[in-house]
Amino acid sequence: MIKRLSLMLMLMALCWSTLAIEQRHGILVGVVLKLDAAASTMVVKVADGTEHTLHFVKRTTVLGAHETAAGAKDAFHGLQEGGQVAVHYTAKGTVETAEEIDNIGKDGLKSSEAVVTHVDRGAKTLGVKTAEGAEDTYRLTDSAAKDAGKDIAGGAEKSAKVTVYYTEEAGHKVAHFFKKAI
Repeated sequence: MIKRLSLMLMLMALCWSTLAIEQRHGILVGVVLKLDAAASTMVVKVADGTEHTLHFVKRTTVLGAHETAAGAKDAFHGLQEGGQVAVHYTAKGTVETAEEIDNIGKDGLKSSEAVVTHVDRGAKTLGVKTAEGAEDTYRLTDSAAKDAGKDIAGGAEKSAKVTVYYTEEAGHKVAHFFKKAI
């Protein structure tokens, strides 16, 4: 009896890990192909041609989109099909949820190209040197501190050329997303 019970518990413990669904997070950079207000979803096509369907939820924020009266009221806060975006997302199984969407097209967030001098994810700061030689420090949003710039190799962090997408808040530049410049 005890052997059977022990065997059953061991099998359950081994099988339990296969039932667990890993939650992932990351950033997708691409073009908005479709916005579906009824399903609260958007389809984003990334550089490798993969299309991702992302779900909008109440906590989803959109930055850099036009804040027109109609845009502020719609489910997508002024995002448009064909626009370039950086989507900070979480995924559980095959369901991808948009947490923050940065409009990085010409009418979106401000952008600047610079060389990284330091990244401090703990203090949430990004130091850069511009082409003119000026040094600048950006504050990083929580999502930028966690995910952005992961394509920059560890040792190259201090010399990588990046594009920083930012807003200005209370006299400070706040980086929402940065990536290695091409």
